[in-house]
Amino acid sequence: MILPEIRDSRFITIRRGGMLTDEDHHLLAIWAAECAQHVLHYFEEIRPGDNRPRQAIELTHDWVNRKVTMKQARNSAGEAQDAAREVREISSAARFAALSAGQAAAVAHVAAHELGAAAYAIRAVMAKCSEDEKETARHKECLWQRQKLPQEIRELVLDDQRLRNDICWFVFDK
Repeated sequence: MILPEIRDSRFITIRRGGMLTDEDHHLLAIWAAECAQHVLHYFEEIRPGDNRPRQAIELTHDWVNRKVTMKQARNSAGEAQDAAREVREISSAARFAALSAGQAAAVAHVAAHELGAAAYAIRAVMAKCSEDEKETARHKECLWQRQKLPQEIRELVLDDQRLRNDICWFVFDK
């Protein structure tokens, strides 16, 4: 479970009674897509002909650019999750990379999925490491993601990481 039981109004758009502007919603989606893109190669190494996670990332950008509907982006999230299930027994890194892509696409529907994309990306990186390297890899990926955060949403995301770190497998640095 990556989403909290009680939704944070900062991740609900203004038109739905929350505090999130469309501009910041789009920035969250773009950042989530960047996190997913960074680890996508783990999936594509295992399934080079399967474009569902890549398409989810692309549709995230298309949603931001108003080329597809929220429903189309959300549907691609489900497709990426299906791809993740299909590689579950083959590679944890590939599975987490596909889940990251799915979470990125789901941001169009629920902005709070942004943290899922980041958390799964970190888990993908960690899955490729030996036990001795996992903590260093986790920290390095977390820092990379934070460097990619747009200033406009930086404090929002960092606070979200602090608040939801426990339900995101404690992958975010404090």
